[in-house]
Amino acid sequence: MVNKNLVLCFAATLWTVPALAQQDPATVQIQTQKLADNVFMLMGDGGNIGLSTGPSGSVLIDTEYAPLNAKILAAVRAAGGGDVKYVINTHWHGDHTGGNEPLGKAGALIIAHDNVLARMSTEQFMAAFDQHVPPAPAAARPVVTFPSRTTFHLNGDVVQIVHIANAHTDGDSIVQFTNANVIHTGDTYMKDVYPFIDVSSKGSIDGFIAAADAVLSRANANTKIIPGHGALANRSDLERFHDMLVTARGKIQALIDQGLSEDQVVAARPTAELDDPWGKGFMTPEQFVRFSYQSLKR
Repeated sequence: MVNKNLVLCFAATLWTVPALAQQDPATVQIQTQKLADNVFMLMGDGGNIGLSTGPSGSVLIDTEYAPLNAKILAAVRAAGGGDVKYVINTHWHGDHTGGNEPLGKAGALIIAHDNVLARMSTEQFMAAFDQHVPPAPAAARPVVTFPSRTTFHLNGDVVQIVHIANAHTDGDSIVQFTNANVIHTGDTYMKDVYPFIDVSSKGSIDGFIAAADAVLSRANANTKIIPGHGALANRSDLERFHDMLVTARGKIQALIDQGLSEDQVVAARPTAELDDPWGKGFMTPEQFVRFSYQSLKR
């Protein structure tokens, strides 16, 4: 069975219930970390935000929650940015898109993969948590979408947005600031913890491995990697995450090949040797194994 505490925790991350955010918005402080001359990482409550500033206007990658909008905009201004002209969403989940609506109403152009618009435009059902998520407001939805990849030339950089098929969800994108050597992974990478495979959104452990491969192929020893959650990372951090996923997948698949059921695979504790360093985050070892099993059996 899914841990009931996880249900409550995940419910707190959805854009539809910002009042239940994990932290009181009044107490949240936005932390800003400079990564390059005009590229920053913002951390508050929700998914990590990427920021580019310059003559093209401010560009945000993900938006956390609407109640934090004023604090996020203040952090943008403190970093030297002006009005937010572009928002890039790495996927549809509310802890990454919850702040879209006020920015969209203020004139920001919202960009995401085709499936992000599809999911934000219709009610979603997350079977793992027995939760219905209503459509996002029109102003919160992407107005520019793409099927596989797109490139923007903004603030003196080449910003490449690349869709990664069926990792965290079916609408994931990584965002690369080519000149600044910064990559935002969205939730295809969560630093030092087991990732959440959203099976209801067609996520898969194989997609997570492919996403890590895609970022590693674009990164070097100096690349700064913004994870969906957690502290700033580098190529070595992502390599460890990739290797963990490959090991876990192999152990879970071996048990599936023996004909074991989901509960039997969980009881066998295939990730036991990995649980101490990786199993202390949002996903417990049991939840990670269950969602991995479900994605491999699909």
